[in-house]
Amino acid sequence: MKVTDHIKNANGKTLFSFEIIPPKKGKNIQELYNNIDPLMEFNPPFIDVTTSREEFIYIEKEGLFDRKITRMRPGTLGICAAIKHKYNVDTVPHVLCGGFTKEETEYLLVDCHYLGINNVMALRGDAMKGEQYFKATKGGHSYATQLVNQIQNLNSGRYLHGVLDVDDKADFCIGVAGYPEKHLEAPSMKTDLKRLKEKVDAGADYVVTQMFFDNQKYFEFVEAAKKDGINVPIVPGIKPIAVNRHLQLLPQVFKIDLPESLIQEVEKCKDNKQVRQVGVEWCIQQSKELLDAGVPVLHYYSMGKSDNIKAIASALF
Repeated sequence: MKVTDHIKNANGKTLFSFEIIPPKKGKNIQELYNNIDPLMEFNPPFIDVTTSREEFIYIEKEGLFDRKITRMRPGTLGICAAIKHKYNVDTVPHVLCGGFTKEETEYLLVDCHYLGINNVMALRGDAMKGEQYFKATKGGHSYATQLVNQIQNLNSGRYLHGVLDVDDKADFCIGVAGYPEKHLEAPSMKTDLKRLKEKVDAGADYVVTQMFFDNQKYFEFVEAAKKDGINVPIVPGIKPIAVNRHLQLLPQVFKIDLPESLIQEVEKCKDNKQVRQVGVEWCIQQSKELLDAGVPVLHYYSMGKSDNIKAIASALF
């Protein structure tokens, strides 16, 4: 079922969902299952699975270092299929511009269609590790809007090398990202909303936001988006603070602000166990306010760990 159909069928009730990261290559999928199992009691209608782009590694060879490209977390589509089969739940693979050609994207989408996976999250992706700016892959897309266009073309039977007259056309529900505190590369919030509108006009069906810790930022973002004619569901993406280092890391990486009261509570903590508890308590209060506001879904960034997400969901669902 499409994410938008899950939202529609909920009749105003807020749903619970979460996002996972595939384990690094060499790891067993059971570790992933062990972190998904505790969250299934909250009946997530869908689970997002991230995709990591390629990165450089350096291999020593006869005293010199040879640079190679690899993917440290392969298998997004396989993991989606495994989760779908094991838990009978819809999965949402992330589809990136960065690191993939248009042909590779088409192969992935065709495989998704064969497997009955009809939700995808269309993202530009980040710059490669070690590079300051995003560079489009040769033969790939530069912007998420172009990726949304390709997916919609496939929904209409238009493949890269021609139109196929088939009875069973793809019918992907497309999610895209939104930024309550604007994308770090956008010159202004107005410009960022213009880019979001372009993605929706191209065929995006819903939006999931980047993490935020001040709900007012989300409410203002939703209001501004509606004023600009963006009328698809806007799902809040939420991440609980888990370690002290997040005070520096999250603003640096995602260019977001942390509320002063949250910072003060984290700074009082003696260790990361206490920080994790502060993160849970803050996230519960944040989620309750969003619940009261009637958001369509509470979508949690689990980062592969479920104990804090379970504690939060237990207080809400």
